[in-house]
Amino acid sequence: MNIIVTEELKAYIDPLTEDEHAALERSILAEGCRDALVLWGDILVDGHNRHGICTKHGIPFQTVQNTRFKSMEDVHLWMIDQHLGRRSVSDFQRGVLALRKKEIMEARRLAVLNDPAPEAPAADASATPVPDAPPLKSREAIARAARISSATVTQIEKIQKAAAPELVAAVKSGEVSISAAAVIADLPAEEQAAAAAGGKKELRQAAKRVRESKVGKKAAGDAVAEVAVALLDVPTNEDGELEADPAVALLRAQVGALQDENIKLRAQVAELQAQLAAAKQEGSPSDPRSSVAKPGKDGGGWGR
Repeated sequence: MNIIVTEELKAYIDPLTEDEHAALERSILAEGCRDALVLWGDILVDGHNRHGICTKHGIPFQTVQNTRFKSMEDVHLWMIDQHLGRRSVSDFQRGVLALRKKEIMEARRLAVLNDPAPEAPAADASATPVPDAPPLKSREAIARAARISSATVTQIEKIQKAAAPELVAAVKSGEVSISAAAVIADLPAEEQAAAAAGGKKELRQAAKRVRESKVGKKAAGDAVAEVAVALLDVPTNEDGELEADPAVALLRAQVGALQDENIKLRAQVAELQAQLAAAKQEGSPSDPRSSVAKPGKDGGGWGR
């Protein structure tokens, strides 16, 4: 069987760690290759690690064809969805994959807008086309696809844009959390690389230094954050950072307080209006008590 292994697809998903690869190799040596490798024609789509291990040790394996693929984009989307559903994939990897999926879907949408002509039907009428994936238009949609928070998606975007390769590697290996890496990404690339080279302790210190430097510059923002945590119950992550914008939470609380105050004022106005109406009713000419003269003190004649 002629199986083509392309470096593009092999590197499209982050490779296994040494420990993960060793565990997979032990499993295949003990139990054989239980899952079939997925092919698109002769191209290997899924199972690169299993293929390498089986080839190395001469272990037989099964293959299955996926006939729904029409393009390499279909292959990429399928690979992304497969890995998004796996528990072993880290939060950072899922976030990166979901953002990658968003880019593919956006490119497809723009292509349809530029050339809305329908594609010609496939030669194989029995082949089921790949269904269109739902668009990931918002950060919340990306977060749902990756099963992470919107705040984490924002942090991953920042890491992708500003983090040095050494810092990205530290995130992938688990030496630094996503939130801490997003903070360290504010540093120059040389300082990021130095922190990553120093290991977990130096990375924590670097994140602490950046946070402390921001405290002096953003005292007002910190005050809002303290109010958000103490009074508004805005949740924090494992690093003590807010998972929502404290300013927005504070504004929402203020709006809620104003609405409650408005309700109370309306009730007070209604009560005062009722009292005023009652007072007018008591003093009106139609009230018998206002038109009858009162007797004098002796009770026997009319008052002077």
